Amino acid sequence: MYLKQVGFEMIDKFAEALGIEMNNLRFVGDAPLLLAKPQTYMNLSGESTGPLAAYYKLPLNRVIVCHDDMDLPCGVLRLQNKGGHGSHNGRFVNCKSIKTCAYIGEFARLRIGIGRPPGQMDPKAFLLQKFNASAQERIDTALQEGVDVLELVLCRGLTESARHFNTEQKYKHIRLQTIPT
Repeated sequence: MYLKQVGFEMIDKFAEALGIEMNNLRFVGDAPLLLAKPQTYMNLSGESTGPLAAYYKLPLNRVIVCHDDMDLPCGVLRLQNKGGHGSHNGRFVNCKSIKTCAYIGEFARLRIGIGRPPGQMDPKAFLLQKFNASAQERIDTALQEGVDVLELVLCRGLTESARHFNTEQKYKHIRLQTIPT
């Protein structure tokens, strides 16, 4: 898998786990659920996210954006129930564009750590390469953990899920450092 596809892969794994199809509004218990992957040019992600939420009359505080994040170690996840685009303004899903074009202000994010480029490697080149075997294993584990936390969000809500999940993830990067890459 290429680095830039991590957010989309998270959506695919979640859809598979729940047995639902993309782009169809479903109910899981009492909770409406719509999974979508913006097909706009990456820098214009917000131009599809905002209108999609408006079309389905989804409360904007219920939108969760899943995306890769170079600021987190590879395989580490963070669920944020509030937040803007952070520094994420140029990869496969552009959070800055979502915030400004979609007019949704703060939105929840499931950040999937892919780590920093090694040495002096150009970040753009880093994003276009495939994961090595060790990193792919970490990402596969993180994607399953992401499915678990998204299921938890459906059951317990975003705030409680974020508090519980982020506590579990807090020291994961230290444990991962002991695994050779």
